[in-house]
Amino acid sequence: MTLRLFDTATRSVRDFVPRVPGKVSMYVCGLTVQSPPHIGHLRSGVNNDVLRRWLIHNGLAVTYVRNITDIDDKVLAKAVEQDKPFWSIAYANEVRLEAEYRALNVAAPTYEPRATGHIPEMIELIQILIERGHAYAAEDGSGDVYFDVKTYPEYGALSGQRVDEMLPAGDAPDRSKRDPRDFALWKGVKAGEPANAYWPSPWGRGRPGWHIECSAMTWRYLGAEFDLHGGGLDISFPHHENEIAQSRSAGLPFARYWVHNAMLNLGGSKMAKSVGNVLDVEAIKQLGVRPIELRYYLSAAHYRSIIEYSEESLREAATGFQRIEGFIQRATEVVGEVEPSVFCAEFAEAMDDDLNTSAAFAAIHDVVREGNTALAAGETKAAAGALASVRAMLGVLGLDPLDPAWAQGDSASGGLRSTVDALVALALQQRAAARERKDWAAADAVRDQLKQAGVQVEDTPHGPRWTIGSDK
Repeated sequence: MTLRLFDTATRSVRDFVPRVPGKVSMYVCGLTVQSPPHIGHLRSGVNNDVLRRWLIHNGLAVTYVRNITDIDDKVLAKAVEQDKPFWSIAYANEVRLEAEYRALNVAAPTYEPRATGHIPEMIELIQILIERGHAYAAEDGSGDVYFDVKTYPEYGALSGQRVDEMLPAGDAPDRSKRDPRDFALWKGVKAGEPANAYWPSPWGRGRPGWHIECSAMTWRYLGAEFDLHGGGLDISFPHHENEIAQSRSAGLPFARYWVHNAMLNLGGSKMAKSVGNVLDVEAIKQLGVRPIELRYYLSAAHYRSIIEYSEESLREAATGFQRIEGFIQRATEVVGEVEPSVFCAEFAEAMDDDLNTSAAFAAIHDVVREGNTALAAGETKAAAGALASVRAMLGVLGLDPLDPAWAQGDSASGGLRSTVDALVALALQQRAAARERKDWAAADAVRDQLKQAGVQVEDTPHGPRWTIGSDK
């Protein structure tokens, strides 16, 4: 295993060495499901899916946990606003999230726990923190319990902050805290919140704070110590900082490596529901960009690089993928189906170098150019080798267009591709009939109409081939 990863905790590139040889335990903070997901959320899912696939390719057995936060201030605010049970809102958005993950060929995690299913573990963890002197119940009768940040000397180390320079946590009135920066582990019943959003506890009826949820779920599914903790860079503070403080204060070694993906920006700021600058998969499809092309766009940039979204850059990425896809289609017609085989050395080196997908895709395009040259020269053996290599590299990135998962993804997202297939096939039948009766004007008119609709038709010895996108 030669994978090197940039560890946020140490701010350095480190060789990845699993705690248990041959096995990797991995936790990624999932979404708070107060509203439908957008493509900024999906970037984290895609980036961590690529990491997981690369670990598996290297012969490692990966236990991958990605949680669902279905109880939180934001979910309860939506419940009050919409006058619906909080769990109905959370579940509807969870279903939507899973559908969009499937549409982008993001593999399901080993376990996907919901926060509401782990209240006992959270209460147990809070009790341990109180017994160890790291947490305290508020004295104002609110039923709140707080973590005392000054009892953990390394607080702020992950994000590189000093406690004395931090702003108040802002999750409860400062009057009930020993220090404004103390954060909530447990929140007592609050006026104006849904009456069905509370559980019994030693401190009275209440619900968990956001940060304790992930500490409890990692403990439950991965044990006291695990290998990799992933998530968006935007939650490294306070969420991940607080996870570390409460878990290690409870005697749990917690995560050994921290891997954070950068944001997807729109209009100069992070794509976020709170800002309102969001796009979902359906909006992208309305632009004529397929889910497989969106996955290419989200994974082509290095995971630690900010993506500044624009429709132009999205379409450029889609065109780049279509070049790869076009080679696969042409080569398969000539040499037939091949089994994906070895990667080129440059691809493997790039992936081992902190998952440098930008360099990895450059390597794929190099092999595609070699394969196209071989096809043009009639060198079928070389073309077959290039095809096998390209499919293998795309496969580990979740982007092999011949992977049946993509056909299933199109079906799950409304059958758009199958509908386009049927309509184009009908048009090509009409064109073929016109050519058969030597009505060249009618045949050309069908081809021109398809081109105006973004469908490029190429006549080959094996019949007409069509692709969606630019003919450049």
